[in-house]
Amino acid sequence: MDYIKRIKKIKSEKKMTNDELAERTGIPGGTLSKILAGISESPKLSNFVAICEALNCSLDYIMYGIEENSNNYTLDEEEIDLVERFRTLDNRGKDTVMGVLEREEAYARGEVKTPAKRARILTPEPLRSRLAAAYESSDNGFKRLTLPLYDLPVSAGVGVALDEESTEEITVSDNSRTREADFALRISGNSMEPRYRDGDILLVQETDTLEFGELGIFILDGSGFFKVFGGDRLYSLNPEYGDILLKDFEDARIAGRVIGKLKKR
Repeated sequence: MDYIKRIKKIKSEKKMTNDELAERTGIPGGTLSKILAGISESPKLSNFVAICEALNCSLDYIMYGIEENSNNYTLDEEEIDLVERFRTLDNRGKDTVMGVLEREEAYARGEVKTPAKRARILTPEPLRSRLAAAYESSDNGFKRLTLPLYDLPVSAGVGVALDEESTEEITVSDNSRTREADFALRISGNSMEPRYRDGDILLVQETDTLEFGELGIFILDGSGFFKVFGGDRLYSLNPEYGDILLKDFEDARIAGRVIGKLKKR
């Protein structure tokens, strides 16, 4: 009768006496003693259920020795949704998500400091403080505004140094998108093709934080990059280019969020 051995084993692990088990189960002491001695001719199922509840174990384990699955966590709807979405990702996507998770866990443990703030070289006077002065009336009556343009290209490829002196003022149409921009920036390279091409002028909103998957301007050890934010890495839209791991740089900063590009005339 192996079930007797299993009951005694758990009872011993919990340092529980027969009297304590009888009290917790409500089974008379004499009846419990007969069950544990193996001399009870027909133990009631209800007694075994009561013993399992008192010992905090499953009936399958006591009766048949089937171990409980200690990894059988109860998931809420949000957690189930995350698991299902994670399973749809390719290996690159799964690696990116795991990288973000590991970094956030490190933040929670206090092992990683908050990332540095925005790059100084991309901090023109905020557009919103000078909108009134920026409006100009064109001959056809449409309103326009000016934006600072960083003419030295930020790389959509391997990265180039940015120079805060290489700027000029450009006039753009006044619309909801350009009103949100703080500056414009010209890109070079093909790593963000086919959506963004060499020579495109980006509209950039100043920020020092980005959500996963957002397009941004990044300063890595003094060189500028236009990439997609992947948590612990930056990646390109062009699959010919590999990921850029942020851990490989001593100084990694977010300079702005890319909110669009100017149409070529």
